[in-house]
Amino acid sequence: MNAVAFPVRPSRRRVTAAEPEPSQRVALVSGANRGLGLEVSRQLAASGVTVLMGSRNSLAGEKAARQLRRDGGKVIAVPLDVTSAGDVRELAARIQGEYGRLDILVNNAGAYFDVDNQASSVSLDVVRQALETNLLGAWQLTEAMLPLMQRHGYGRIVNVSSGCGAMDSDGTCCPAYRVSKAALNSHTRMLAAELAGSGILVNAVCPGWVATDMGGHGGRPVAEGAAGIVWAAMLPGRPAVTGGFFRDRMRIDW
Repeated sequence: MNAVAFPVRPSRRRVTAAEPEPSQRVALVSGANRGLGLEVSRQLAASGVTVLMGSRNSLAGEKAARQLRRDGGKVIAVPLDVTSAGDVRELAARIQGEYGRLDILVNNAGAYFDVDNQASSVSLDVVRQALETNLLGAWQLTEAMLPLMQRHGYGRIVNVSSGCGAMDSDGTCCPAYRVSKAALNSHTRMLAAELAGSGILVNAVCPGWVATDMGGHGGRPVAEGAAGIVWAAMLPGRPAVTGGFFRDRMRIDW
């Protein structure tokens, strides 16, 4: 078999910049109207960051934003269905027009925690839907927002993942969710390697079992799970921590 020669990409000029003050940073959080997304938005806003709260339901998004504005946060509800190419394009154009930059992207929107399914019998429609939201939605949103970070040589991309997406996870339930998060972890590593030295850090964070609508009762407080995500979103440039998988600021196995 003859070796296949893949085209070599021209080298990209790396442009890094001084870290902006928190009050100068603009963040976008997907799935932000409740649960982890809402708490991540709250904590980022409390640090002085301007937070764009993405939500499929505009009314729910605005209600959540009003709640945080009462606490003094600078937050704006924005319509965003991560599976909609139109929504993503329109939001990227809006951020470009109104802010000219994006410093933090938290890919938090997630769904299809199919706890009662098994890999041998799960409906492939459920698998496709999980991949569409948990993997392709985050991928699509990241590609659209990346130029807004590259222009200024600064960015933090946080993919909200799960320990059950680790390759050595022994569980058998939630097959669609597990596979989608394992794929998101792989994308995290590839993108981090591609962007190494650019000033843009890319990491995955497992918030642990958190008491949200998806996680159910019995999990730990939402604020604790969100804190690790916010930590990754506010990482300093030195040392450049990128391409990692974390829980509570500690590296965990892929």
